[in-house]
Amino acid sequence: MEVAKRIPDLDGMDAVRAALEPGADRSSLALAVRYTLQCLAERAPGKSVEVRVPPFGAVQAVEGPGHTRGTPPNVIETDAATWLELATGATSWADAMGRGAVHASGVRADVSAWLPLVRP
Repeated sequence: MEVAKRIPDLDGMDAVRAALEPGADRSSLALAVRYTLQCLAERAPGKSVEVRVPPFGAVQAVEGPGHTRGTPPNVIETDAATWLELATGATSWADAMGRGAVHASGVRADVSAWLPLVRP
């Protein structure tokens, strides 16, 4: 199994700022999503929740019982724009859930305690 290379903070924050600009390019968006997912995994280490932001990335985080095969019991999925809003504090977990922009299943599928992850 190949471990993803850690995104340096400077590169990640540059990508986040670029991704928040109108008309951001796909590569900045992808790097910003992967960087903020990395930040979540570092802030809330574990394997009990899988956070998916297709098509750019997914990460396992949050301490608790992990899974090894199949669909994990605790899954969060959202689009890149919503994820970056959550990661930067531009929107709250409750607001994103309320408007149906985040799909979360499982008793541990709430990462609001670790948000926001970065301040651009």
